[in-house]
Amino acid sequence: MNFAIANMPFPKYPSSIFDVAAALKKRYRDFNHYNLKDPLDELLFIICSTKTGEASYRSTFRSLKETFPTHLHIAEAPAEYIARPIVSGGLSNQKAKAIRELLDVIVEKFGEPTLKPLRKMSDTEAEAFLLALPGVGKKVARCVLMYSLGRQVFPVDTHCWRIARRLGWVRPTQKDKHCAPRDMDRLQSKIPPELRYSLHVNMISLGREICTPSVPHCDECPISALCPKTGVDRMKKKIKV
Repeated sequence: MNFAIANMPFPKYPSSIFDVAAALKKRYRDFNHYNLKDPLDELLFIICSTKTGEASYRSTFRSLKETFPTHLHIAEAPAEYIARPIVSGGLSNQKAKAIRELLDVIVEKFGEPTLKPLRKMSDTEAEAFLLALPGVGKKVARCVLMYSLGRQVFPVDTHCWRIARRLGWVRPTQKDKHCAPRDMDRLQSKIPPELRYSLHVNMISLGREICTPSVPHCDECPISALCPKTGVDRMKKKIKV
């Protein structure tokens, strides 16, 4: 064995991670949650999904695309016009303002409403550009990178964060236990790049169906035998009280 290779530092992954990934993949088959291949469509889709149920945000996004068939049509529309087709999803004025502000910055940068130039950027460059857009945080940026650009990143949404904590893969650094940007980086570093897409989409499915916030159905969980259930017993005791 080459001495230099033998002494290279390798990331330390959780011991259960490959078994967890395999079990979740077997159950949920990497369902993509209707995310989109065009990066600007994906960004608009995520905005429509904010604080909205799945059926509702899928409907509002379709309505947005029917009203404005091209990105140029949306880019030329005032915020109040953008709000109309997405009103059923809630927060339509806020979402329309966010879309308007995003498109203004994108057009100023690229000369047209598109995020296709990101395909030629490195992961670091593309993420930095997305994070510089108004209202775009690390989770949203990495969703665009993963779903639309095929990058091996790990977006940490509420389901991924909750399940990773219960598995004992990561501990929060914030007093209120929410996932700070540095926690997103820490968790991403603990997941092998080749497993990041699969674990992300399947953790979302698990979190919606079984590993719910308040009353997880551990007896039905496909990874129950692999999970130390960190914090779950304490949480259930509080609920009983």
